[in-house]
Amino acid sequence: MSRPDLAATLDLSPHPEGGWYRRLWTSPVTVEAPYGTRPSATAILYLFDAPGRWHRVRSAELWFLHRGEAELVLGGDSDAPGAEDVRRLGLPGSAGPAALPQLEVPAGVWQRASPLGTEPVLVSCVVSPGFDFADFELR
Repeated sequence: MSRPDLAATLDLSPHPEGGWYRRLWTSPVTVEAPYGTRPSATAILYLFDAPGRWHRVRSAELWFLHRGEAELVLGGDSDAPGAEDVRRLGLPGSAGPAALPQLEVPAGVWQRASPLGTEPVLVSCVVSPGFDFADFELR
């Protein structure tokens, strides 16, 4: 898999769920979560041009759109995705009337993102409490 030009320009690395990422910010404030000490929040840039893998994170996430349009499929919080909740990440009107440029993925919920159209999607993701790969599970 060759790194797209935008991923190279932004110095993004491969992400296990697919796509490319780089952590841009880690809060200096820490909190005690049930699973250990974490920063109060973290933020990444994430670029993807193909459907990602099902995964979940112990913390809540906020997705902020910068470029493109995407579909976030949320699949429940059990050990296997259940009833799917499809949300559109985009500008209202262009990606559909229910699209929003910011979406929440609740903590522990299975999720998968897919681009809509041919343009790669660039988002920022803020995770709170902050992201740690120990809190990340691929299906």
